[in-house]
Amino acid sequence: MYRKNKTSKVYPTKQGHMVLRGKIISAATALSFAMSLLLFPALSTATEDSSGDPPDDMPDGSRNILENSKVRRFIDEMVTQHDYPREPLRALLAKVRFMPELHDRIRKPAEAFPWNRYRKIFLTPARINGGVQFWRTHKDILTRAEEVHGVPAKVLVAILGVETYFGKRKGKYPVLNSLATLAFQSPTRADFFRSELKQFLLLINEEEGLDAHELKGSYAGAMGLPQFISSSYRRYAVDFDGDGRRDLINSIPDAIGSAAHYLAEHGWQRDSGVAAPARIDKTAITPDLLMKKRGSQPHMTFSALKNQGVTTEASIPDDAKVALIELEMETGSVYWLGQQNFYTITRYNHSNLYAMAVHQLAEAIHARYSQDKKQTLPE
Repeated sequence: MYRKNKTSKVYPTKQGHMVLRGKIISAATALSFAMSLLLFPALSTATEDSSGDPPDDMPDGSRNILENSKVRRFIDEMVTQHDYPREPLRALLAKVRFMPELHDRIRKPAEAFPWNRYRKIFLTPARINGGVQFWRTHKDILTRAEEVHGVPAKVLVAILGVETYFGKRKGKYPVLNSLATLAFQSPTRADFFRSELKQFLLLINEEEGLDAHELKGSYAGAMGLPQFISSSYRRYAVDFDGDGRRDLINSIPDAIGSAAHYLAEHGWQRDSGVAAPARIDKTAITPDLLMKKRGSQPHMTFSALKNQGVTTEASIPDDAKVALIELEMETGSVYWLGQQNFYTITRYNHSNLYAMAVHQLAEAIHARYSQDKKQTLPE
């Protein structure tokens, strides 16, 4: 048994995290906004316009944040909309220090790389071996999460591998400072990050053991092993170890169960595929069929794509909905058919690159894990 969100109100995650990967934005995340939007998830979704510096009227780290009119309005909203005590909130925000360097990080996520460069970040022997070891160590928890939510262990291991290197790299940025910086200084994403700052403040009031000033995460505010942004934490985190807390920072069972719950809630199809390599007839294909960069919902039947010269060696029913994905390599493009579960992974981080990295890492870890199991079987 496990406990879901114990709050009576539900605050949906922004469909634009993770996460970003981060970016639930790099995976979230991570190198992404999920990896942060992740996260978002989810990341992420946290891609910024490259033009413009932070507004001149924004306070820097040396000035009192409480003097800023946007901050005062934010405090008023927290008090009137969420019954947040004013003076403790003022005391909390008074300690915030802005981090202008985050604006460049948001504008230049890893998901802007071509696939051949992005892939090399995650598809490494060390990460594959790390995934196998993580799977061995937490086999029982992964099996239970798969039974409850239908998400294969290999996918859950891969997500934690992409997001935080299996918990080894959970982020170095103070979450409160990150969210406040982007909430009050971002030229283009301030509304999103103000919402996430609200969710963060509500979260630390709900979950025991979370210290607003001690929590660290991605540059976009994604937290813990699975790099959830605050809204995703509140809505999708579960207590999978039965200790009465939803702890994504230190509890591996909670992290595994929450990642599985997130994917299940976003449409994961049990016992279905994720993606398959495809070949195309470039004389027959039309540009509008190619879904580049962003997560793409399956929108055409495989039969319709076959009529335009798309083929695959995978077993995909003619009536199955798929999306044709183009990924840029050094010597040209490669093509894949993304199924519903591929799209579901992009709900964690809104990037085809992220979803493909998770898929290929999952397959590589599974192959090595299965090989090791065969080698240890008695003759």
